[in-house]
Amino acid sequence: MANIPTPVNEPVYGYAPGSPERAELKKALEEVASEQIEIPIVAGAEEIRSGETVDVVMPHDHQHVLAKAHVAKREHVQKAIDASQKVAKSWAETPFADRAAIFLRAADMLTGTWRQKVNAVCMLGQSKTAHQSEIDAVCELADFWRFNVAFAEKIYADQPISVRGQWNRMDHRPLEGFVLAVSPFNFLSICANLPTAAILMGNVALWKPASTSLRGCWTMVELLREAGLPDGVLGFIPGPGPEQGEAALDSPHLAGIHFTGSTPTFHTLWKGVAERLDTYRSYPRIVGETGGKDFIVAHPSADPMQLATAISRGAFEFQGQKCSAVSRVYIPKSLWKTVSERVAADMEGMKYGDVRDFSNFGGAVIDERAFDKITGYIGVAKETATVVAGGASDKSKGWFVHPTLVRVDDPKHRLMREEIFGPVVTAYVYDDATPWSEVLELVDSTSPYGLTGAVFSRDREAVREALVGLRQAAGNFYVNDKPTGAVVSQQPFGGARQSGTNDKAGFHYNLLRWVSPRSIKENLLPPTDWRYPFLGEE
Repeated sequence: MANIPTPVNEPVYGYAPGSPERAELKKALEEVASEQIEIPIVAGAEEIRSGETVDVVMPHDHQHVLAKAHVAKREHVQKAIDASQKVAKSWAETPFADRAAIFLRAADMLTGTWRQKVNAVCMLGQSKTAHQSEIDAVCELADFWRFNVAFAEKIYADQPISVRGQWNRMDHRPLEGFVLAVSPFNFLSICANLPTAAILMGNVALWKPASTSLRGCWTMVELLREAGLPDGVLGFIPGPGPEQGEAALDSPHLAGIHFTGSTPTFHTLWKGVAERLDTYRSYPRIVGETGGKDFIVAHPSADPMQLATAISRGAFEFQGQKCSAVSRVYIPKSLWKTVSERVAADMEGMKYGDVRDFSNFGGAVIDERAFDKITGYIGVAKETATVVAGGASDKSKGWFVHPTLVRVDDPKHRLMREEIFGPVVTAYVYDDATPWSEVLELVDSTSPYGLTGAVFSRDREAVREALVGLRQAAGNFYVNDKPTGAVVSQQPFGGARQSGTNDKAGFHYNLLRWVSPRSIKENLLPPTDWRYPFLGEE
């Protein structure tokens, strides 16, 4: 085997006042903000400029254009597919050690000389604070690349037994064709991992990123190229609409889809594959992480300060734009006053604004469509529920939605069921006398999603009951902790129900989806007589 370096999770820089990393990041922010770049389509070695472009802006200053990205049309997608198929065989036959070296180098580049540039494009393009960007765009992505190499090595090493006279082995083949990676706006680590997880296992990939993340995604393409990724292995097909995906689905070479995004979009892709099933060489692998309506359920024994902090951090960091963000909370009446007052006080202290001001806890939501959707839900709250704290918004300079705490009387209220994807958390207050099993059943049955959730309790029996009663309610479950912040190799991430296929990014389970194993039996001593011993006469 390759004897790869043992991975460890990348340490998170603090960016405290006076620290060298803070000064370096400030400089990188100035440099990135001062330039407006062009982002091309990539097909093989060719960079294509279609002439039709979309603006990539700062969400917290939406008049500031960071880049103009060329929109891929159907013919450009086909070029990228053709280029991928020309190199598919040679990439599949590239020794694992050579493929691994590219990603290990990319991880060291990312955490070294590229660190602050990557943080800067993430902060400005996705309106993340330095802390949130450091965790996502640098540390988590480096963890994906380093740990994926280690996971892959273990997969390749997992071999069947051989008896005397036989040599049995598994050939972990890449899929036949290309993998379509469709990535979201909110995490650059997820964006880059979607194509590269498949590429590491010997596949070629086409990457269709969200248009609102293009500045950061393009930087990742540049980094991977510099790290040594061959031309054609990764095609880059930007564009705001479904045209790019439709063109990829139409290809008989589609071998898989690696997706993170909305549940409706995932449904569309799955249906699109089903409609074209007769045209494919193989059944495409479909792997997706989709929506969430993530919960915290508190037992009467819960510590109110711990609970309040988990709500404040879990609901309002990165403007609630995490698929794991706390969106619904179940709180006993005995704790509600203390917890709600503490959360409201936390909200008062949270500043939102330009992320280049490090005193801001958060930035803006990603675009006007998101702003309108979130503020629409706040309007529903004002009409049909109780806005306990917050509720303000302003899109004059940036798409700012301030944290909002809502209380509902109906546990089946739409604010408890529907994904909002913004800094809005809704609480249902239950009577302490309500049987714990009924509370858990309510949590389990209210939302169609099953991504993340948490229980807060100092009663171990109540925790045990929650672990059993909510077994299917969340693919990532937390005990006395907020349901966000999964770490590669520590909490493999994903959920079921309408939250996805639960193939667990950040663990070897995900990489297994990008290989097609072949069993090989080699007979070292082939027989030379057709007769078996039992045929002999007495």
